[in-house]
Amino acid sequence: MRLDKPRIPALEADEWDDDAQELLQPFVARGRVLNIFKTLANHPDLARRWMVFANHILGKSKLAVRERELIILRIGYLCQAGYEWGQHVLIAREAGMTDEEIRTARTGPDTPGLSDLDRLLLQATDELHADAHVSDGTWEGLSDHLSRQQLMDVVFTVGQYNLVSMALNSFGVQADEGLPGWDV
Repeated sequence: MRLDKPRIPALEADEWDDDAQELLQPFVARGRVLNIFKTLANHPDLARRWMVFANHILGKSKLAVRERELIILRIGYLCQAGYEWGQHVLIAREAGMTDEEIRTARTGPDTPGLSDLDRLLLQATDELHADAHVSDGTWEGLSDHLSRQQLMDVVFTVGQYNLVSMALNSFGVQADEGLPGWDV
């Protein structure tokens, strides 16, 4: 984590107002409310609207889960968002990615032995992070592998997790118990 204590507190259940309780009830029902959501409980209206978009990216995107997670891990690493990195290491492992594959999100598009698609996904993420634009060469390469909707999902996935990384870093959201660090 960039900050060793939160700027915006992760509210515990006894601090939730009615709006926060309604927002977080689905997480409570699943047995665990992560610190990101406890922090967003400070602004339920914002959280509710953001979660619609976030749900598309995480659960309804046209990208394969592995491709999506590679992008999310890369933008989390580029933004030095330790919370995001750790949460998505867990999700990537659940999706069957090896730690070696996960580490390529740190080492980037020049990592030896990458598939063409992985290299292009990492390159597109780097370009969007650095310049808010995917170069023609990277776009053309991705177009050989991905549909138009998948290309759109690449851009929106990077943007979504860039935004989330900014929020996590700036709010000082602290790691949940058991979250892996950078040393995967």
